[in-house]
Amino acid sequence: MRERSGLAGTKTSLSDLRGRAAGCPPIVGACLRSPGVPLVWIHLVLAVFGGLAGVTTVLFGFGGGFVVVPLLYRVLLLAHGEHSDTGRAAMHIAVATSTCVMIASALLATRRHQRAGTIDWPLIRPLLGFIGLGAIVGAAAAVRADGEFVRLAFIVYLGVTLLDCLLRPGFIVRRAAATAAIAPLSRGIATAGSFVIGLIAAFLGVGGSVMTVPLMRRRGIDMTRATAMANPLSLPIALAGTATYMALAWRSGAALEGWHIGYVDLPAFAALVAGSLLGVRAAAPLIGRLPDRVHAWGYLALLVAVLLGMLLR
Repeated sequence: MRERSGLAGTKTSLSDLRGRAAGCPPIVGACLRSPGVPLVWIHLVLAVFGGLAGVTTVLFGFGGGFVVVPLLYRVLLLAHGEHSDTGRAAMHIAVATSTCVMIASALLATRRHQRAGTIDWPLIRPLLGFIGLGAIVGAAAAVRADGEFVRLAFIVYLGVTLLDCLLRPGFIVRRAAATAAIAPLSRGIATAGSFVIGLIAAFLGVGGSVMTVPLMRRRGIDMTRATAMANPLSLPIALAGTATYMALAWRSGAALEGWHIGYVDLPAFAALVAGSLLGVRAAAPLIGRLPDRVHAWGYLALLVAVLLGMLLR
């Protein structure tokens, strides 16, 4: 018996899917190895992880990319195999779908933080345009890059970020700000620095949180505000990155099986966003309630979890 995969419209036998389950995350593998379980369970798993992405967006400013990219990458390989067109483009699809999910999750989280008064708009407004420009360049570069290279770049960047946060003073233990009002960012950071943030984030399909949170943290800003401001800064990355991935996918010549706009996997996007909506709502009451040091360690713990997930391919 053959069934249609909910992720991209390909016909894949259940036995083939079960045979590929050995290398997938335990919860996904368990769903596929259970006899008689329909493939719709994959979408339920994506929705659950979408909820986790919503929680991490609100509390850590991640935008969901660190959750979505590793999971969707593995699910696509599981469903289509490494040597199919979809399998070869799996990392590109995962990154593109992640940036699209980020639009919804970052908008919702920004709205929640705006209500809580945790966003310093004068501080971050000068960064938005240059981050968007960098995101266009980063997404265009990622489309032209080999999928395995993007995966390795993702791993290396996570490792460097972890070491920087652990070894450089000011992240785990907050530096006391010199004044009650945080000084504006320098012109170099607001232009070249924000361009690089957008470029790297769109290339990897993640929000700017990995760069902006440590930056704000070293300026003496508490974790609640540092992670809150990562959400509006993720919006230009998500918008520019998604548009670029959609436009450039057709030029790549990849023969992706149905239900895609460019590299964006529409069924996966729908499942992830549905879960993200619930996750954002569930996490909103925790805004500002986590102890600062616990918040910082939680941020690093999530980075470690994602790094391990990508290493254990």
